[in-house]
Amino acid sequence: MTDILVFGRSGQVAKEIQALGDVFTLGRVDVDLSDPAACTAAIHAYRPRAVINAAAYTAVDRAEEEEALANTVNGEAPIAMARACASLNIPFVHISTDYVFSGNGTRAWLPDDMTEPQNAYGRSKLAGEVGIRAAGCTHTILRTSWVFSAHGSNFVKTMLRLSESRDELSVVDDQIGGPTPAREIAAACLSIAQQLCDDPDKAGTYHFSGAPDVSWCTFARDIFAQAGRSTHVSPITTRNYPTSAARPLNSQLDCQTTEQVFGISRPNWRANLAETIIDLRITT
Repeated sequence: MTDILVFGRSGQVAKEIQALGDVFTLGRVDVDLSDPAACTAAIHAYRPRAVINAAAYTAVDRAEEEEALANTVNGEAPIAMARACASLNIPFVHISTDYVFSGNGTRAWLPDDMTEPQNAYGRSKLAGEVGIRAAGCTHTILRTSWVFSAHGSNFVKTMLRLSESRDELSVVDDQIGGPTPAREIAAACLSIAQQLCDDPDKAGTYHFSGAPDVSWCTFARDIFAQAGRSTHVSPITTRNYPTSAARPLNSQLDCQTTEQVFGISRPNWRANLAETIIDLRITT
């Protein structure tokens, strides 16, 4: 019997889960999430104490052209995982996103606020949420935002790469959210999985993001300040930076119930950013 089975191996959160916990991971070569039946078979084969889904289709703009694939990977595959967990009576932890909300308003989103995704990626993630709840397993859906780490593709690495060849960058200043370290998401997922094993009544939908909430522009300025880069950052509006998929202006997540139920507080992303920049200097 495997203790904790993790879907995902190369993604930001999956890599951090491997670094933090004694887990068994399944990468794309092991289980292709475009085949939901393979997810079911894997869970029944390994029969773990708990399952964490840290894999997803995350190409937000490309999802506008590949919505069917995004729905399979982000919707049908997690639903298959949840049903398998229900049949084995084991808990399931699933990572979701702020993109399930409309992005309107200025207050932080509560877990039970009405969902209204504005793009294909958000719709695919919401489909997964709805199906997981209907599957009847002990589950936690953990919505997060603006993930960064020393691994994979993310805003921190993009900004540092661009700053190597450019003295000035224009960055969106009217989208507000909480940058979230992948390492902290990984730790939260492992803690939640264990707590669900001990107390299934903690199941539900929760939020987890870094503090404080800032704009992408402010985030970029912090990145350059901590990295010792002199790149100047000019603020622009979302209207001036068109993308295939609509981005939410308000990605703030209210994380109070996560702290109340699981004892997991919002991480200080600035402290984690410093660690990430050190990691990047070591690995590059």
